[in-house]
Amino acid sequence: MAQSLIQTQEQKLLQQQRLTQQQMLLVRLTEMPVAELEENVNAELDDNPALEAAPADEGHTCDDAPSDAMDDDDTTPSDDDSERADDIDKALESIASDDEMPATYKPGDTDNAEYEEMVYGDQDSFYDKLREQVGELDIDERQRYILEYIIGSLDDDGLLRKDIQAICDELEVYHNIECSPNDVRAMLSQLQTFDPPGIGAQSLQQCLLIQLSRMPESEARDVTQLILSKRFAMFMKKNWEGIKSALHLTDAQMRLFREQLRKLNPKPGAALGEAEGRNMQQITPDFIVDTDDSGAIHMYLNSGDVPELKVSESFANMIAAYRNNRKGLSRQEKEALLYAKEKVEKAQGYITAIKQRRATLTATMRAIIDWQRRFFTDGDETELRPMVLKDIAAKTGLDISTVSRVCNVKYVQTNWGIFPLRFFFNTGYTASNGEELSTHNMKLALSDIIAKEDKTAPLNDTDIAKQMASRGFPVARRTISKYREQLGIPPARQRREMK
Repeated sequence: MAQSLIQTQEQKLLQQQRLTQQQMLLVRLTEMPVAELEENVNAELDDNPALEAAPADEGHTCDDAPSDAMDDDDTTPSDDDSERADDIDKALESIASDDEMPATYKPGDTDNAEYEEMVYGDQDSFYDKLREQVGELDIDERQRYILEYIIGSLDDDGLLRKDIQAICDELEVYHNIECSPNDVRAMLSQLQTFDPPGIGAQSLQQCLLIQLSRMPESEARDVTQLILSKRFAMFMKKNWEGIKSALHLTDAQMRLFREQLRKLNPKPGAALGEAEGRNMQQITPDFIVDTDDSGAIHMYLNSGDVPELKVSESFANMIAAYRNNRKGLSRQEKEALLYAKEKVEKAQGYITAIKQRRATLTATMRAIIDWQRRFFTDGDETELRPMVLKDIAAKTGLDISTVSRVCNVKYVQTNWGIFPLRFFFNTGYTASNGEELSTHNMKLALSDIIAKEDKTAPLNDTDIAKQMASRGFPVARRTISKYREQLGIPPARQRREMK
């Protein structure tokens, strides 16, 4: 019996949460470190004539803007004119004085004469060099944005550890750019053609193989490619005899492999820094925390060269003129006023987002200081308490994702040095006796034990666990193994040195 297809319509009630443009703006600004924020503010000042930098002696206000609206006095307005008048009325109602922003530090402040901004390296960062190469590609703006976002997601070694789907999700949620994993992979393939070779690789194995593929043909290159592609696990364990036996290689071929291996760089990001004549990327602290002799802690938000912002007085006066003389305006003049209204609203939204960013960063840093007060008082890393994003989110009332964005790629200058905010986050470990221990402190103790061991007879994980227990860290052998791997420390047999 033949079946017929029937087309029906169905109504569904679906609730979706989407970020508004203002929320997306705040998300982007919150993520930015101070150096990137300076660039963004300058770009916004160039783009929006209704946004101005306030003079140094003028507060952050737009008090000159009118805040009330008048009734329409036109006797026979057209529908278009009435609609435009209503839009302008709404704009008039929304313009008001800005609240005072949180206290910030600017270079040259007399109250902080002892603070000296610490910037390391040249003015062109690792990411700037990659963006220069982006400019040489024949791609559209959407592809360029995706590629630059991938560059911003690279780790310090120049590798992409982040999942492709995660990049797609972040671009859609935070930047309103819909793209497929294939779109991201296409741009990642372009990045992997950049210099230095190996940039943008998703693993150490891929990083080394990319470098080999761009080297001249030779027996040494072919042998190295064979080993890294077929026996990478053995390579990571330095099982040279196993590799030689499995691939039927000669002693001469193994020597060629070792010589070729010395020409490869597992950290191409660091290599780019050296090629440009600097030892580390530029670091500008986003926070300054000063502890005086009495133990009092003072915190400042570094605003760098970001000026105080206000709505342009001329745009505010233009709208005020409409309020006082609405009857005599022509259609063209009303069109101009709609343009002014749009720019004023955008300027106000930007000023509000800057204020919210400062308030969010200030609240987060204060919570971190309060939680890790003992470290900020004496600088002892062993005093760091277990702390995760959820703790700071609960203390500030912010969402965990917001705290994560605040702490990403941002630094704090203290009396004891400059630290990334992620430095202060470490999970806790509950020992068998119920004591809560900091994993950060355990890793410090673990590193110290291994540094002091006899390298001709290195300690195995069981021996290390015994020494850790004697130092007040009663942890299991498998925990030692896990932390050792996280620290990048090889097992005992790979640490053994010949007498």
